[in-house]
Amino acid sequence: MPTAQGIFYEVHAGPPGAASVVLSAGLGGSGAFWEPQMAALTERFNVVLYDHRGTGRSARELTSPQSVDAMADDVVAVLDAVGLERAHLVGHAAGGLAGLSLALRYPERLDRLVVVNGWAAPDPHIARCFATRVSLLNDSGPAAYVRAQPLFLYPPDWISANDARLEAEAVHHVANFPAKAVMLARIGALLAFDISARLGEISAPVLVSASADDMLVPPSCSRRLAQGLAHATLEVVPWGGHGFTVTAAEAFNASVVKFLS
Repeated sequence: MPTAQGIFYEVHAGPPGAASVVLSAGLGGSGAFWEPQMAALTERFNVVLYDHRGTGRSARELTSPQSVDAMADDVVAVLDAVGLERAHLVGHAAGGLAGLSLALRYPERLDRLVVVNGWAAPDPHIARCFATRVSLLNDSGPAAYVRAQPLFLYPPDWISANDARLEAEAVHHVANFPAKAVMLARIGALLAFDISARLGEISAPVLVSASADDMLVPPSCSRRLAQGLAHATLEVVPWGGHGFTVTAAEAFNASVVKFLS
C-alpha cells in the first residue's frame, strides 16, 4: 500500500492533462467517505484519496500534539508523495479545516478549496454535540458511539429509509474504529481550531458549502466563514444534513465540479 509518512493514499486517474483534487474526509477520516463523489470527479480530474492519520489504513499513532495544522501537514506529505506541486482540495468538516490551515500555511500548494460544513472558530452548538459524543465513547464504548453517529450526520427521514444500510455500515465502522485516545485527540483538535482573526489572509478561492438542516454544524458557521474570506462563494442546500455529500450527492457533485472547473 502506498503511504506518505504513514498516510495511506490512492490516486484515481482522470482524463489526460486533468487537474488534481485531494479529497479530505471528516472526523471518521476514511477516504472511502467520498465514494458518492468519485464517478463525477474522475470524469474531469485526477483524484487523490487518503485516510487521516490515526484512522483507516494509515498509521494509527497521531503526531504529538495533535492539531488541525498537523492534519494539514499530512496533506502536504501526500502531495509530495504523489508529486504534486499544487492541487485543489475538497474537505468535509475536519478535512475542510485542514484545507483552511493549508491555505494559510502553504498557499503555494493550493489552487481552489471547497470547505463542506466547516467553521473558522469554536461554536457552542458544535461543542455540545461533541461533548455528547465524547460521553458516549467514554461511558458506553465505540459501538454506542457508532450507532448514535447517524443522528448527527443525516436527516431523520433519510435515516428511516436507510436503516438497513446504516446497520450494515455500523458493523464495519465498529470493527475499524480508531483507538479511543486517537478519536478524543482528533475531537479536541477540531474544538481548538480558531483562525477567525486570520481569514482575510487566505487568498485562494473558496467554495463554502453547507446544509440548512445540519444537526452538527450550524449553517451560521459557514456564513461567518464565508463573510471573513476574501474570495468566497457560499452555497447552502435546503436539505441533506451534515452528510449531504451522501444524501444529496448529485447536487453536491455538480456544484463542486462547476466551482473547480
